[in-house]
Amino acid sequence: MNYQELTQRLTSVYDAGEARALVRMVFDIQFGMSLTDLLCGKIDELSEEEKQQIVRIFNRLEQGEPIQYVLGIAEFGNRRFHVEKGVLIPRPETVCLCELISMFATSKRYVYPSPIRILDIGTGSGCIAITCALDIPNAEVTAWDIMPDALKIAKENAETLHAKVTFEQKDILNTPNSSMKWHIIASNPPYICEKEKQEMERNVLDYEPSIALFVPNDDPLLYYRAIAIFAQNALYDGGQLLFEINPLYASELEELMKSMNYKEIKIVNDTFGKKRFLTCQKQ
Repeated sequence: MNYQELTQRLTSVYDAGEARALVRMVFDIQFGMSLTDLLCGKIDELSEEEKQQIVRIFNRLEQGEPIQYVLGIAEFGNRRFHVEKGVLIPRPETVCLCELISMFATSKRYVYPSPIRILDIGTGSGCIAITCALDIPNAEVTAWDIMPDALKIAKENAETLHAKVTFEQKDILNTPNSSMKWHIIASNPPYICEKEKQEMERNVLDYEPSIALFVPNDDPLLYYRAIAIFAQNALYDGGQLLFEINPLYASELEELMKSMNYKEIKIVNDTFGKKRFLTCQKQ
């Protein structure tokens, strides 16, 4: 068992570059080994139990299971979050949403009182809420999700990373009863239409939770509309609403927000140049 052999095993599922990266990730995260260690044959120095663990890991990877679920860890920003089946794997582009939240929270143009109250709707692993709680001074963060399993994992992540976040089970499609108000509401809701499945990777379709990914073909703005309606009363005047969005429906979402009298509506590109975020302000 060596680096080259393990890489070759994964080329039936991934291209050569990605296969090499996955092998390095397994040994870095699971065994603290560098690429130099792998090339020098340090795998042979592992115990039999550890070698059996490697076999189990690569059996799962060969089936196309995402490495984040196999290892139970997803990188997000400069932190590691626990993930497992039933929780959406955090995407690197979503880090930009956290940066936008932080920008509004700390900008001298938008002077919010302390503590600044932030709501994350559809928190999943808790990556957005926890990042905001840790990175934004004087932030008071609340996070909602409809799935009890997701909330359990998000709470564990908050405890592990020493973040103070209030987690609640709420369904935004059934307008939550809440007398609370927030200065910033953010969400990365389900936004992929069912018809887009044919263009997606099998490891996403086979393993990640559909409830966190998909919306009906006839209503791609389902969650955005519900959140925007809720935010009309739940945001303080001058408060910010931020979304991660499907680039295919950026124009339609922008028109929706205009029709609901939000102002300062902006579409923001992600690091790949795609229309990925929308920000706006309550009148």
